[in-house]
Amino acid sequence: MAAYAALISLMRVIDDIETHPFPPIFLDKQQVESLTEKLVFLQEFLESYNSPYAYSDEADPLEMRIVDAAQAAEDVIESYIIDTIHISAAATDDGASGGGDGEQISCIHFYQDLQNVIEEVDMIKKEVTGITREKVVHQRNVADLRSSSSTEKKHLMVGFDDVLLQLLDRLTDGNTNRQIIPIVGMGGIGKTTLAKGAFEHKLIKERFGICVWTTISQDYNIVETLREVLSRAGGSSSSMDEKELVVKLYQYLWGRRYLIILDDMWSIDVWDKLKFSFPDCCNSSRILVTTRMSNLAAHLTDSYNVFKMGFLDEASSWTLFSKTVFGEQGFPTQLKSIGKKIVEKCKGLPLAIAVIGGLMAKSEPTVEYWEHIKENISSIVNSENDDYCLTILKLSYNYLPIYLKPCFLYMGVFEEDRVLSALEIVELWESEGFLKPLDNKSMVTIAKEYLQELVDRNLILVHELGLLGNVKSCKIHDLLRDLSMKEAQKQRFFYVLREESPVGVMRQHRIVIPRSTSKEKIVNAFESMSHVRSCLLWCDFIRVLELPKSRFLRTLHALRLYPKRSTPKPVNSRYLAFRSVAFHLQTSIKFLWNLHTLIIFCEGDSMGRIDIWKMLKLRHVEFYDRMMHLRAPPSADDDIIVMKHLEVLGGVKNLNLSEDVIQRIPNIKKLSIIVRVNYLSCLQCLTKLESLSLSVYSTNKGRYVQKGFEWEDILPMIGALPLLHKLTLRGGRFKEGEWETTEGQFPSLRSLNLVVCQDLENWTVSESSHFPFLQELRLCKMKNLKEIPLEIGEIPTLRSIELYHCNELLVFSAKEILKEQEDLQGDQPDLHVRVEVKKKDKALQRLASSNFEVVVSIF
Repeated sequence: MAAYAALISLMRVIDDIETHPFPPIFLDKQQVESLTEKLVFLQEFLESYNSPYAYSDEADPLEMRIVDAAQAAEDVIESYIIDTIHISAAATDDGASGGGDGEQISCIHFYQDLQNVIEEVDMIKKEVTGITREKVVHQRNVADLRSSSSTEKKHLMVGFDDVLLQLLDRLTDGNTNRQIIPIVGMGGIGKTTLAKGAFEHKLIKERFGICVWTTISQDYNIVETLREVLSRAGGSSSSMDEKELVVKLYQYLWGRRYLIILDDMWSIDVWDKLKFSFPDCCNSSRILVTTRMSNLAAHLTDSYNVFKMGFLDEASSWTLFSKTVFGEQGFPTQLKSIGKKIVEKCKGLPLAIAVIGGLMAKSEPTVEYWEHIKENISSIVNSENDDYCLTILKLSYNYLPIYLKPCFLYMGVFEEDRVLSALEIVELWESEGFLKPLDNKSMVTIAKEYLQELVDRNLILVHELGLLGNVKSCKIHDLLRDLSMKEAQKQRFFYVLREESPVGVMRQHRIVIPRSTSKEKIVNAFESMSHVRSCLLWCDFIRVLELPKSRFLRTLHALRLYPKRSTPKPVNSRYLAFRSVAFHLQTSIKFLWNLHTLIIFCEGDSMGRIDIWKMLKLRHVEFYDRMMHLRAPPSADDDIIVMKHLEVLGGVKNLNLSEDVIQRIPNIKKLSIIVRVNYLSCLQCLTKLESLSLSVYSTNKGRYVQKGFEWEDILPMIGALPLLHKLTLRGGRFKEGEWETTEGQFPSLRSLNLVVCQDLENWTVSESSHFPFLQELRLCKMKNLKEIPLEIGEIPTLRSIELYHCNELLVFSAKEILKEQEDLQGDQPDLHVRVEVKKKDKALQRLASSNFEVVVSIF
């Protein structure tokens, strides 16, 4: 929620002052203590009651007062920080000692302005103190009553035939032990529909002597739940307490074959209280649980018993839509094309299809009206049936822990249907300042844990897993994205710039500029962004004179924007991602004291230089298109400044990995560099390195070359890196044309990529244990390599081989490796081969099969 995020952000600003290197920032101690005490009180209040206001249809005025007060305090404090830095900089440039009447007046005004904000926060605290828990519980009960009454609508059992049969088989199989079977998936995906289909099936009624359905929900009452189960099972509960009910239900169920369905479970705690009521009499009793929580499902049973609900496929979606709109009648021919597009936009979510279909069943089937529906799917689904569809989805948001609510709201800033990098999400969350410090963990670690929690709650969908099983990329369903945008707009969490947005000074703290925004609108907005902290641009590629002028800017994501003159220089910047024709930061680098992430697409013939060695909070530095020359660290420093947070360094040229440099960047995990000569003498000392990309280039337009850099000298050092799981080599030279691996090297390598290593002819791997965890092998433009070692195919973890414009010997070699796998494993081996060939290579194209994909390149 916006209020909690604003409080955490303000506390982050106050805490960061202590780490400001120069000049020192001084705040009045009594003021800081007074403000901090009040902020902590408000945080704890919101955490304890988890925002009762989230259940109302409109933002609560008190919550908005908290947002306004916290942001006003941020404005005051950050203005003072910025002024202090600029005064110091001016004094340093002039050779003066600083100070003066101007600075004194600024301090006086700052003290009074901050005092005014403290008094406003104090008034809010007094008002909050009068809010009792009874009022909160009443509001929640009303909300839950609305929710439960609005979710009784029935769905057609369309698209669930196969999974229903699987579920029935699991419920009635010969396993005599009591089984717990969770059905898990996002809200609206059909968990309850599937469970009801099984519950009402004739086979189940005949199989089980006792069949009970009960809905748990978030704010469960364990006594009432036990009493309900016992009563529906046929027993009597009268006025028993919890312990008595547990014993009574256990005794009543003993010796009987029962099916208990616990619908809509949100908490592991409720199961831990209920589980002692359900005896295991080895008579094939079953407990079926529906939940949106993947981690809860994993707690209940092993992965084999979990039913993970996926989206409907195209055919099932169309059948559900057709039956919902027209029943058993035929589908009008003139509407089929539009209808297909409408169904496609529902993205396989049964809830969305049912709501849209139900609406259209009540309307005239005209082309014009259906075109309107097609263009407004998300808004219609979340408005026409607000008491039903939106409520079901909103339950997932309402029941989030308060620390996750800002993270979910933030998902609305991203473009629709976009595949999102997990790293990008994590770094943006961290830069925004709404992550609360926890247990001495880094903010990145906290952000990754929060992302995984949203995945476990099925609010974010995993698109691709990384080599280590982590979330690499993800997506959010359109309806959940629409929900996050509605909630964010209601709470003023972020502002989306539109063509119809009023012109003038914008006091918004977080602004999103969508793709369709005109250049004129963007330029005008930049001129008036006086207080913006975050600016995220998804617009089409355009050129502008300058970037946003807000001196408060912390987060700038503008990789589709071409600024002609300016480089962002706000002293409080935490995240900068933008394009630049010629990038130079030498003069302003000392002011970017709080910068964590720096991503630059640099263009033009000239390549800039950068000095990062005193930016102590840097964690991610990456350059694209034009590689950046990284200045060597100053050797005259008395004390070596260790950049302990730096984990990602990419797109730098001729970085000399000397002992001095290694000492300064000991925690690097991802490194991507281009070199001309061997500057890698201490590479093996980067013991935390997980991903390495080495490219060898010449002065001839940056092309990769085979001379002047010999891989035999460097590969033993790379092979010794204990945590390295991804390696990419481009260009360079194998002096003898051979590479022979040895036992004990590459102990953690999952991905190996060789690009344009044209001197390599013979690659020898005597044992598959030389790459014990290899999952993927990619070879690109390897013209002289004669074959892939057969031992590579024997690696049990190998899942893919990809070849791009390699010689035909390598293609036949890959085919042979696949054939051996098929002989051992049958028609569905673990290995998949993908080969990209030229149009003229007809013989290679004929090698295609179900597991051997051949793609014809257009180049």
